[in-house]
Amino acid sequence: MSEPNSGPVVLRGGTVLPMDDAGSVLAGADVLVVDGRIAAVGPALDVPEGTQEIDASGGIVMPGMIDTHRHMWQTAMRGYGADWTLTQYFVWYYLEHGKKFRPQDIAAGNRLAAIESLDAGVTTTVDWSHNLQSVEHAEAALDALRSTPGRFVFAYGNIQAGPWEWTADPAVRSFLERLRDERDDRMGVQIAFDVTGDPAFPEKAAFEVARELGLPVTTHAGVWGATNDTGIQQMYDGGFMTPETTYVHASTLTRDSYQRIAGTGGSISVATESECSAGQGHAPTEQVLTYGIPVSLSMDTSVWWSGDMFSAMRATLNADRMSEHMEAHLKGETITHLRLRARDVVEWCTRGGAHTIGRAGDLGRLEVGRKADVVLIKNDSSPVSFPLLNPFGHVAFQAQRGDVHTVLVDGRIVKSEGKLVGVDLAAVRSEIEDTIEYLRGACGEETWQAGMFPEMPEAEAEILENPYQYSDYKDASKRAGGEDRVLGR
Repeated sequence: MSEPNSGPVVLRGGTVLPMDDAGSVLAGADVLVVDGRIAAVGPALDVPEGTQEIDASGGIVMPGMIDTHRHMWQTAMRGYGADWTLTQYFVWYYLEHGKKFRPQDIAAGNRLAAIESLDAGVTTTVDWSHNLQSVEHAEAALDALRSTPGRFVFAYGNIQAGPWEWTADPAVRSFLERLRDERDDRMGVQIAFDVTGDPAFPEKAAFEVARELGLPVTTHAGVWGATNDTGIQQMYDGGFMTPETTYVHASTLTRDSYQRIAGTGGSISVATESECSAGQGHAPTEQVLTYGIPVSLSMDTSVWWSGDMFSAMRATLNADRMSEHMEAHLKGETITHLRLRARDVVEWCTRGGAHTIGRAGDLGRLEVGRKADVVLIKNDSSPVSFPLLNPFGHVAFQAQRGDVHTVLVDGRIVKSEGKLVGVDLAAVRSEIEDTIEYLRGACGEETWQAGMFPEMPEAEAEILENPYQYSDYKDASKRAGGEDRVLGR
């Protein structure tokens, strides 16, 4: 992929959403980018000689969006699991076929996911890379991300082994230390693992490694059938809940757990399309508002859903409003004013994401001196592009990836006039086709088709008390009706 343009750039005459504390809307404003940073924001700016000018009139200029939880390696199987439940997802990837992925397959998914993120105006993505069965898999995943001009956080994980096992591997530790010490501005690093609630708390060893290495932990918390309040209690008692910790989903927790997250300063990554569809629980929008918990948005995986934050914003507003209305209806009441607004979700996918990944000081806003990760939403060929009245509502409910006109990362133009710059999609397609051919053959055609089109069940499958299979621990709390309970009864 060719090197994007890195000279001075000015976006002229757009409706600018700087995402400041006041929620300002700057009509007819310019954004000047010099040496990778925001140099000025305002009307009719003077610019250096040779500055590339982009007509932003009729469009919206905003910070690059940030996805704080995406299993990028699974993009190689885009749409495959459209009709899956969370249990079927666990069975396919965690228990049966995830081990079939070779390093080049992880790389193929990562590269495609990175490119589609940029195409949708997502300038930073947390790669929740939880199928790194070896350091060779990790190196391939990392190289794929670095082959694209995006900004990433590499969250190292391995669902095929207990986190206390792979974090103790000297090769893994060496990889993490190297990535940490490189201090690459466009490649952060986290450790990704979950806490099953096993009373023995074997995950404690992994938290201790994260603490020793000085790396944040991102964890799937409050996921029905997988993780629960016991894990939060164990983290809290061990002193492992920090402001840098990310709690993904956090859908089925109790008040005490939300209070612990709020009290220790952690962030929740809400992946509403996932929570609504897969069964983790309801997106915890009410809880983050109630307890004042920092929040960001994420898309989870393209094996089910899209890779753009427009879908995340739309789904989040819809889910919260449906919940609010339904709760009122059950009481014979009517909601007349909504608690969650369009501006909120635009904030969550920009400055909220920056806070979650520890970049609140230089990403997520269009302010002088900050990193120039900038998106222009403009599509003069679309009848949906006008009138532009409420820009927050337009971003959340009207815009889509095809309306992303220009994307800058670190001041470099990576998408221009609706097209990615320097991306050889034919090569990426060939890489993905090789992976699909291999996986299909490794599974066998009958298994491949059965996974993609699950049969309608006569009786629902039993709940998986521990889909991770790290230990023999069984969680009776996930069987509300007793030991013989099955899903749907």
